Amino acid sequence: MAGIDPGVMDLKMVVSLSRRGEVEPFHAMDILAEANRLKATGVPVVSMAVGQPSDPAPVGVREAAANALKLGRIGYTDALGLADLRKAIAGHYGDHYGIDIPPGRIAVTTGSSAAFNLAFLAMFDPGDRVAIAAPGYPAYRNIMAALGIEIVEIELGSDAYLHAEHLKTAHAEKPLKGVLFASPANPTGAVIPADELAALVRTAEELGIAVISDEIYHRLAYAAPDTTALAYGSGVTVINSFSKYYCMTGWRIGWMVLPEELVRPVERIAQSLYISPPELSQIAAIEAFKATQELEAVKARYAWNRELLMKRLPELGFPLAAPMDGAFYAFCDVTRHTNDSMAFARKMLAEAHVAATPGRDFDPLAGHRTMRFSYAGSHDDMVEAMARIERWLK
Repeated sequence: MAGIDPGVMDLKMVVSLSRRGEVEPFHAMDILAEANRLKATGVPVVSMAVGQPSDPAPVGVREAAANALKLGRIGYTDALGLADLRKAIAGHYGDHYGIDIPPGRIAVTTGSSAAFNLAFLAMFDPGDRVAIAAPGYPAYRNIMAALGIEIVEIELGSDAYLHAEHLKTAHAEKPLKGVLFASPANPTGAVIPADELAALVRTAEELGIAVISDEIYHRLAYAAPDTTALAYGSGVTVINSFSKYYCMTGWRIGWMVLPEELVRPVERIAQSLYISPPELSQIAAIEAFKATQELEAVKARYAWNRELLMKRLPELGFPLAAPMDGAFYAFCDVTRHTNDSMAFARKMLAEAHVAATPGRDFDPLAGHRTMRFSYAGSHDDMVEAMARIERWLK
C-alpha cells in the first residue's frame, strides 16, 4: 500500500486494561439484554429480571419536564443540585419521617449509582474493610472492588437481615472501616425492624465504623412504617433515589443525606466526576413529592402482585428464602429444581420466555441456590409468568 511503511503494518496496537474491568458482570443486566434480544425477534417475554417499575413517572413530573424543555434552558447546576430540589428533599424528611434535615446536608446525584460512587470515594481508601450483607446488591461489591476497597461479605444464612451481632463478629476478626446495609433490601425485600436498626447503628458508632444506609426502597414496605437510619445516628450517610417508588429509573436522579463533615468532600469529587446531575431530571423530581396519591395506587398493585407470588412461587417449588417485607422482589430457594441458578435462569428464559435473576448476582458463595423474581410489572404479566413457569416445569 503506497505511503505506508510495511513495518508499521506488523505492529500490534497496545491496549491498556486495568484489573478494575475484571469485576463480576451484573447478571441481571445480561439476562435483561437477552430478554430484549428475544423481544426484538417477536418473542413475548415476561421480564421479572430487573427492579424497574412498569409505570411511567407521575404526570406532574412529566409535565414539569415538558415545560422545562419548552424554555430550553437546560444546563449545569450546582454540583450538589438545585436549591429547590434540595429543599424539597429536606421537606420530605420532615413530612415522612418527622426528622429535621437541613438542605445543606443533601447532595443530589446522578441516580443512586453515582451516590454510591461518591460515598465510597469520599469515605474509604484502598485497603479499607467495608462490610456488606450477602445476599446483597451486586453493585456494592463491584464498585468497591474496582476501587480497591476490601469487601467483607457477611453471609446471612437463615437470618433475614444484617444485625448488630454480625457487625461485632466481623469487626472482632479484623477492624472494619465501614458498613453498608439496605432496608428494605435487594434482593430479599427484608426490612430491618426499628429496634434492630437502632442497635445496628449504635453498635457501628460505638466501634468507630462508618454507616451507609441504602434506603432506595423506602415507601415500598408493606407491613411496617419506614424507619430511616438517620433517626439513630448523626454520622449516618443515607442514599436514596427517585427510581423505585417514584417510577423514575431512566431519569437518573437520586440523593444523599450526608454528615456535615462529608458535604464538601462529596461536592469536590462530584464536581470532577459528574459536574452536576441532569437539570431536566432535577426540575421534574421536585414535583415527585406531590404525586403521593398516584404513586400509592402503583404501590397497591405491587401489593397485589406480592400476594400472588407469595402463594404461587412456593406452589411451583420455589420456597421463599426471605420475607417479602418490602421493595418488589421475591427471593427464592431453587434447589428443588436446580443447583445452578444461572443455567436455570437462561433455560427458563429460552424455553418459558420468563426472565428472572440468578442468585449469583447477589451472593457469589451461595447464589447458585437462589433466584430473584421482580414483581414490579403489571398484574397480568405476573399471572402469565406463573402460568408459563408451571407449564414449563411439567
